[in-house]
Amino acid sequence: MIRIENVKKDYVDGDTVVHALRGVTLEVSDGEFMSIAGPSGSGKSTLLNIIGCIDEADSGSVEVDGVSADGKSTRELAGLRREKLGFVFQSFNLIPVLTAYENVSFSLSLLGVPEAEIRERTMTLLDEVGLSGMEERRPAKLSGGQQQRVAIARALVKNPSIVLADEPTANLDSHTGESILELMEAMNRKHGTTFVFSTHDRMVMDFAHRLTSLHDGLITADERRTA
Repeated sequence: MIRIENVKKDYVDGDTVVHALRGVTLEVSDGEFMSIAGPSGSGKSTLLNIIGCIDEADSGSVEVDGVSADGKSTRELAGLRREKLGFVFQSFNLIPVLTAYENVSFSLSLLGVPEAEIRERTMTLLDEVGLSGMEERRPAKLSGGQQQRVAIARALVKNPSIVLADEPTANLDSHTGESILELMEAMNRKHGTTFVFSTHDRMVMDFAHRLTSLHDGLITADERRTA
């Protein structure tokens, strides 16, 4: 599903070179529910962005759902993201002028999916994430937890192979965060979608069926738990 081989990534900050990733090798299988964990500056967000083809490695190889990201053009990487990947962000990243329905269905419109199918898939996902009857509400009329549920539905509506979630509980209280994690775990079981989180939240780490720890740009531990 995901193969990362000896990936390195540096950032230049003035006269300083930051070694964000210093040779990371990682394989993620179909249907995993895993967290990439570590303190601020460990490289976890950089690794997630490289898996998501948002950023490119300086060296090493990256393969996502059987497709190599190495040497791809910006347009080709955008196509890979569109076809293979769903994203959930800590700041929700919903379009404020669109309703919950429109936020979820927008990506299907870009893919040219017929309108009847768009409606069926969007309404089904909104119901599955517990937002039936709220499809006409704009983000400002939804709580933080409800906005994150819209974001999860938006990520899943394309039937992606992989959903990447960057600190998905960061802007939520602990009770709401737990309910969001329970929802994503249920969606993982129901749809078989691979979920990969970046986090420093202990609750997210505890929910994960696999915990990969990063420190100073290197994997320091990789633990699989019983699901």
